[in-house]
Amino acid sequence: MTPDDAPLILTLRLDAESFAFFDALRREHFPPDRNVLDAHLTMFHALPGPMLTGIVERLHAVAARTPPLSLQVTGVRFLGYGSAYVIESAALKRLRADLAEGWSEVLTKQDAQAWQPHVTVQNKAPSGAAKALYATLRDGFAPFEATGTGLSLWHYRGGPWEAAAEMGFTGG
Repeated sequence: MTPDDAPLILTLRLDAESFAFFDALRREHFPPDRNVLDAHLTMFHALPGPMLTGIVERLHAVAARTPPLSLQVTGVRFLGYGSAYVIESAALKRLRADLAEGWSEVLTKQDAQAWQPHVTVQNKAPSGAAKALYATLRDGFAPFEATGTGLSLWHYRGGPWEAAAEMGFTGG
């Protein structure tokens, strides 16, 4: 693993059942020509690639002391041209805030702003399709629980993300 200039994306790994649910919806409703990724919950959009080694070391240490995280899926949010499931978890927000504090000097404007955890299942869709899916998801929604099982770090080089590191939550 060698650092490079490509930004790094940090995502929360989800339990298999929740991931399969979100990913199936994404594959069904995301415009196929734009869907180059599996379903994911982004924690940071652009950490500095040259800091890869230090970031990975920190994430391994954090994951080793973090137990699996209880997540509540509490609703559906309309994104204008798509839909996302809203995720609530005090433990997840604390984890992300702690990471952000340690990286505060290098965060982009997007990553430094208030964070609203979500899993996008449709984006960049035609307006009519986006509104119809949102109405369907909203009307059929019932809250459910999911589990955050670890962290995934990715290189972003303009296309599909490339895996950089994986670490499971083993604490607690």
